Amino acid sequence: MNTNSNIYTIIYTTVVCVLVAAILAFASQSLKERQENNEKAETIGQILTAAGFGEKEHWQEIGNAATIKFFNENIANEQAVVSPSTLKALNYKIKEGSVDEAELPYYEFKNGISVIPVYGAGLWGPVWGFIAFDTDYQTVVGAYFDHESETPGLGGKIKDDPAFRALFQGKKVDFEDADTPFEIVKNGTDKGLDMTSKVDAISGATMTSNGLNDAIGNWLRQYVPALKAAQALAAQPAAVDTVSAAIENVEE
Repeated sequence: MNTNSNIYTIIYTTVVCVLVAAILAFASQSLKERQENNEKAETIGQILTAAGFGEKEHWQEIGNAATIKFFNENIANEQAVVSPSTLKALNYKIKEGSVDEAELPYYEFKNGISVIPVYGAGLWGPVWGFIAFDTDYQTVVGAYFDHESETPGLGGKIKDDPAFRALFQGKKVDFEDADTPFEIVKNGTDKGLDMTSKVDAISGATMTSNGLNDAIGNWLRQYVPALKAAQALAAQPAAVDTVSAAIENVEE
């Protein structure tokens, strides 16, 4: 065949394209399981950090397999580990008012700690995280937040600054305030506000703080009925103190 002909050029280009596409498809399929495992372990690490089982760096150090094993050994309910993309889809439903209680992820651990996710929009992209509750289903014992592209040293502090996350510890969700069960406020401490159900916003990161505040508020409003019901169940001598049981009660 004449290697200088147009036909040769077309055939050669086609063969190369097919081979490259096949190689890329094979590589993608081969890496898919590893990528999914990495994402699952990353999310689990965030949940476990919020629940107080260890800092995020610990879960990164021990690796995916050990992190997932610890989670499976300590989780009390059957709940799929949700990725940020799944939270994003649920967030749309929450905004539309079309989310079903059964779709809302929740994590109950054998030590009585419960964890719920939050998701919303920061200044430059999505923000998300997890908030953990004590056995009264109202007192916050920990939180962990993450973001896609917030400004380092400012909005990025929702993830990078342990002091900000520590502000949430010991706070209580206001079950009686249907509109604002929890709030991130600017200079609330300096203003002398009642900070029982509030934390101070990050200085210099107003938009990120507002976005995280909206995310927490939007998601908490979905969970408050079940959290209240779980608290009531826990107060009963023979109660099954789980959010899952409470959700069943709410749905009934």
